[in-house]
Amino acid sequence: MGREFVELVEATPIIAAVKDDEGLDLCLKSDIDIVFILYGNICTVPEIVKKIKDAGRTAMVHIDLIGGLSSKEISVDFISQYTQADGIITTKSNLIAHAKRLGLNTVLRYFILDSMALVNIEKQSRHDMVQPDLIEILPGVVLQKTIRHIRDISSVPIICGGLIRDKEDVMNALDGGAIAISTTNRDVWFV
Repeated sequence: MGREFVELVEATPIIAAVKDDEGLDLCLKSDIDIVFILYGNICTVPEIVKKIKDAGRTAMVHIDLIGGLSSKEISVDFISQYTQADGIITTKSNLIAHAKRLGLNTVLRYFILDSMALVNIEKQSRHDMVQPDLIEILPGVVLQKTIRHIRDISSVPIICGGLIRDKEDVMNALDGGAIAISTTNRDVWFV
């Protein structure tokens, strides 16, 4: 399942990250194939996912941002059992292995604030038995040199997200070695 997801991301390098119903409705009018869900709660996320799936799109739930869910494996169970989601996004590496066991696609999100974040990516790449399908680094407007460095220390494909404002930002991320970008910027969805 994970390889097919990576191939889909590679084929469609702009991912819509939605943070409200208005954004969801708009992204479903675009040619976007993959939607990152960054809002909702345990009562609303099944319907949000259903709307995306009914439109024939891939739905990835940012489990850390869904109200009522915790950083425990039971939250991954909930997403797997009570939604039609294709996978999860999280900053918690402990949830990745459980999600993979359940057959979900996975994105592990890192905030690149300092050199310690790079050390954490390298440690995760070397020591964790189960790797995520993708790494998402934020902010997505990091220098190409940093993206290349992350690509060198990890075998996991990279997505850049956060602060992507225009086509130039998209191209910089892709030229640096990212396979895709995710953005809430609606203008970029239609580039």
